Amino acid sequence: MKKINVGIAGGAGYTGGELLRILVHHPEVHISFVHSSSNAGKAISAVHTDLVGDTDLIFTNTFLDNIDVLFLCVGHNEAKKLLAEQNIAASVSIIDLSQDFRLAANATIADRIFVYGLPELNREKITTAKNIANPGCFATAIQLALLPLAKAGLLQDIYTTGITGSTGAGQSLSATSHFSWRANNIQAYKTLDHQHVFEIVQSLNVLQADAPLSTSGEGPGLHFVPWRGDFTRGIYTSSVIDCSLPLEAVQEMYDSYYAAHPFVVVSETPIHLKQVVNTNKCVLQIEKQGNKLVVHSAIDNLIKGASGQAVQNMNLFFGLDETTGLLFKANFF
Repeated sequence: MKKINVGIAGGAGYTGGELLRILVHHPEVHISFVHSSSNAGKAISAVHTDLVGDTDLIFTNTFLDNIDVLFLCVGHNEAKKLLAEQNIAASVSIIDLSQDFRLAANATIADRIFVYGLPELNREKITTAKNIANPGCFATAIQLALLPLAKAGLLQDIYTTGITGSTGAGQSLSATSHFSWRANNIQAYKTLDHQHVFEIVQSLNVLQADAPLSTSGEGPGLHFVPWRGDFTRGIYTSSVIDCSLPLEAVQEMYDSYYAAHPFVVVSETPIHLKQVVNTNKCVLQIEKQGNKLVVHSAIDNLIKGASGQAVQNMNLFFGLDETTGLLFKANFF
């Protein structure tokens, strides 16, 4: 088959850079252009210096028409604006890495309808989709920890804590993303009010429609406390629920649910962040004490939580094996 012609908007940021690192070595992709208003005319490798020798591409401030798919690596609320301003041909598929189209109420713009791009939930819909709303990073980690329980109708109140690296805040500097603030420091933020709660509950309710979870605080729902961590990349979450099933039955439930999903690994031994950094994997571990079940989840926020999952979605709706270009080794040491 001919190679997939790809355009990237917002190629100078963390997710754009990670997408480039994946796609320059993807065997079925040709990168037609990389858009960046602030870096137009500069070599890609002048901004993403690790790509020196890997690509001779130059940033551009124009959008070309000869593409099959456009990745939007722009800020939240910028994707909708870009699609309204640019005359992107209807034949071009869009994979949006912002949060603009993730909720069902916001999933349509003009004649474009976006499918929520969590392969472990919506693989069949993704294979026939034209446009994808890529999930959020925390949302990916937490959903993958809970989908089998939602399918079994076992979720009521969920108490989740999660810690993320500094790249999750984006490339623009803020007081809490400076090295001097992050080093030897952690902090809770957006306590019980993180924006990803809505897309998480939306997905869980797809599988648990008979006993839907609430986002209003009235009735059972997800209670999430995120943390800023003293490291650059990765997410680790722990979700606690009440569950009367024995651990072995829950383990079998998870093994069965994820048997056909190549990037989710259910471990019977303790997991840690270095198992997943620089990979498109999500590693899960289940523990139980009495009636309390804990599901731990670890992902790389920039790959499985963003750019890697976007490529996984591209592979699916262009009929490729979903692992194509995504079999990386973890940066363990």
